[in-house]
Amino acid sequence: MTEPPVWTRFETVALHAGQEPDAATGSVVPPIYQVSTYKQDGVGGLRGGYEYSRSGNPTRDALQACLAALEDPLGAAAGTTRGMAFASGLAAEDTLLRAVCAPGGHAVIPDDAYGGTYRLFAKVLARWGLDHTPARLTDLDAVAAAIEPGRTNVVWVETPTNPLLRVADIAAIAEVAHAAGALLVVDNTFASPYLQQPLLLGADIVVHSTTKYLGGHSDVIGGALVARDPEIAEKLAYHQNAMGAVAGPFDSWLVLRGAKTLAVRMDRHCANAKVIVEMLLAHPKVIEVFYPGIEGHDGYSLARKQMRDFGGMVSFRVSGGESAAVEVCNRARLFTLGESLGGVESLIEHPGRMTHASVAGTPLEVPADLVRLSVGLEHVDDLIADLSQALG
Repeated sequence: MTEPPVWTRFETVALHAGQEPDAATGSVVPPIYQVSTYKQDGVGGLRGGYEYSRSGNPTRDALQACLAALEDPLGAAAGTTRGMAFASGLAAEDTLLRAVCAPGGHAVIPDDAYGGTYRLFAKVLARWGLDHTPARLTDLDAVAAAIEPGRTNVVWVETPTNPLLRVADIAAIAEVAHAAGALLVVDNTFASPYLQQPLLLGADIVVHSTTKYLGGHSDVIGGALVARDPEIAEKLAYHQNAMGAVAGPFDSWLVLRGAKTLAVRMDRHCANAKVIVEMLLAHPKVIEVFYPGIEGHDGYSLARKQMRDFGGMVSFRVSGGESAAVEVCNRARLFTLGESLGGVESLIEHPGRMTHASVAGTPLEVPADLVRLSVGLEHVDDLIADLSQALG
């Protein structure tokens, strides 16, 4: 009998991986198994391996299979690459770090890491005994210098970074990390698996806040880990169950629904962002624009090599300092003033006072005059008009 083909094109994988029609009814959408426990056929007689929904749930399993295939379709088909869904991005990060690190260990983190990630390292895991060193990820020598061979467990990468949109060379950092015996973890939230697949570039583990582009509709909180090595994946899965911060059935279903349209949404996010960047570059009140799709941007060539497109996130600095940046955020009308990113609607925020307030006064502090945009799917002319009036 001929084996069925392994689908590897992203759009097809997003629609079908982990989502076979329901065996009982033929439903083309995986059901929401809103259940806590399962009837056993005699002691230990589990149907499909399900006993308790913290340990396993069919809706979550469908999402986890899809996540694995989005990041590494061939590895997922072979059963080596595994995805795990969590209650939030930070729940995924915490589970990961407790699984692969130990008290007395060490991590290298970006010197412009997401504020919540920095808070987890500096305020939570530091008390557990995990040290960290910030490094400029665009400088391989700086990354190598920050690693303590024999002690560094993890090199943590965001690319593009949040909120300064710096681009790190995943393959090159993987070599540096692995040479020192460390794992390479890549937070792929900003790019999404449609634009970038870090596992195929040498990363060991990928992290997502599925709240963002994967969910895509600002209606769910979730996180994910995807690992290519079966031994690492098994360790993560053990801690996922033991620590218990799993994604619920309905949240899993929402993320799975969002993933189906990820490709078409990301194309529009990217297209709108490019037009907005051109407008910002020409505006007299904008003194600097951060976007990897700008020719001459430090990460432009690298982004073209390891990403499908440049993404929907844009940051910029305005003349007049912090107060002017805050005023731009307050005057926006179509851009909603709010934290998060990656939804269908456009958001605007002041990182220094909002998402990155936790890094104020640290080496990771962001410019006070910085504004961050999550460019949504509205008509780009309306977005341009709103930004123009907000900038005054």
